Amino acid sequence: MKVIAFSLAMLVPAIVIAQETPTVGYAPVNGLKMYYEVHGSGDPVVLLHGAYMSIPGNWTGWIGELSRTRKVIAVEMQGHGRTADIDRDLSFENLSDDVAALLDHLKIPSADVIGFSLGGGVAMECAIRHPDKVRKVVSISAVLRHDGWVKEAVEALPKLTAEAFKGSPIEAEYRKLSPTPDAFPEFVKHVIALASKPYDLGADRLKATRAPIFFIHGDADGVRLEHIAEMFRLKGGDVFGDMQPRSTSRLAILPNTTHVSLMERSAVIVPMVNDFLDARPLKP
Repeated sequence: MKVIAFSLAMLVPAIVIAQETPTVGYAPVNGLKMYYEVHGSGDPVVLLHGAYMSIPGNWTGWIGELSRTRKVIAVEMQGHGRTADIDRDLSFENLSDDVAALLDHLKIPSADVIGFSLGGGVAMECAIRHPDKVRKVVSISAVLRHDGWVKEAVEALPKLTAEAFKGSPIEAEYRKLSPTPDAFPEFVKHVIALASKPYDLGADRLKATRAPIFFIHGDADGVRLEHIAEMFRLKGGDVFGDMQPRSTSRLAILPNTTHVSLMERSAVIVPMVNDFLDARPLKP
């Protein structure tokens, strides 16, 4: 378990390089005081971190690049970072409703949504539950169903404990940022409850979403290749684009890349993301 925990912990840098001074605040949404930061200006894009993570832990290097041309709204979801936990299940439905309520609070009618791992699942759920608020989705190493992860991940994730994170940057970041710094063991249990419960966002519901989705994965990121293909097919992928109309959704699989190291590949991924978000609808 410590190997998994410390692999995740490598995503939290020891030094966070400052960009510009963002606008920060706490949005009162669904019983939460949800922490958010706004960087840059332009078309809005929401960033949703992975499980156990925070804005600096997940998005260092990404925000500076994306905010060159966009209004980047980075959030910390229930129990993570500077957003205190509440007595409510962590679920994709609840977390996506929080994102929609945040956009209402900020008076933003719709936005692009980028999510990593847990955040990618929440981004897809946002497109399902709140279609009018989501223009495009970038889902990085996320799954539609619990069984989308490889067998080893399905078996290992529910067995994680706070002890596995002892001395890690993830634990240190939690204690530094959280309004309840001594509640790390309870926080881990809350996240594990979500990871342990079989879930399914719904193939038919994903297929029916209007927002184009860019699925980004590593070739060794813990998501079954068959599941990646299934999600892309649901959004119109797997066609011979030279002979018939191709999907507005996209797929990228990075070589020699794991779940953790995906987030270290921003120099490769961010230009692809910008191209996807800037793309106009394909001509028939």
